[in-house]
Amino acid sequence: MATGLPGTSRPGGRTERTRVAVLRATLDLLVERGFPDLTVEAVAERSGVHKTTVYRRWASRDGLVAAALQMGTEVPWTPADTGSLAGDLREMLLEVVRAFTEPGERELPTAAVLTAFQSARAAEALHDFYQERHVRASVLVTRAVARGEVPAATDPDEVTRTACGPVFYRLFISREPVDDATARTAAEAAAAAARAGVLTAQRADESG
Repeated sequence: MATGLPGTSRPGGRTERTRVAVLRATLDLLVERGFPDLTVEAVAERSGVHKTTVYRRWASRDGLVAAALQMGTEVPWTPADTGSLAGDLREMLLEVVRAFTEPGERELPTAAVLTAFQSARAAEALHDFYQERHVRASVLVTRAVARGEVPAATDPDEVTRTACGPVFYRLFISREPVDDATARTAAEAAAAAARAGVLTAQRADESG
């Protein structure tokens, strides 16, 4: 599992500025060209960093994309606290819907998902990103358990998957419209399943 990038021991120094410039250029070009047409040379030109330096640190376009996608874990994110699991899930899903549907925002997350089907290293980086998001989102279930809304054995990862599944299915499989109503329905369904004890760790183990 990816653990980070080389040369990041001096935050704010030249090494860090170079890293950010190169990885931002990678993301920009990924959106503009797609993974098949992304090249190390183009990233070097866009970032203003010599291609020898880029090759030495990231080796290939796969390495560049994987490292660029990992930057997402550095972005602060805290789930909303609305006072109910359904409300918390709704707010989380509204963020997902907006990220994947609003012009100017949707291009990068969509490109990241598509790239994960074309690059094993990108797929690993995207997996790590969403695993990290699962960890942060687990507080939704922790709060719900404390309120007595759901069983103590409720699996936070299963709640997140159940809530997000319908949204991503529409986005990338059925290609149906996705809107705020989609988010609300998925949130209510996942919360109801959690309250019914369907999404417990024990059930997840049994189904596996």
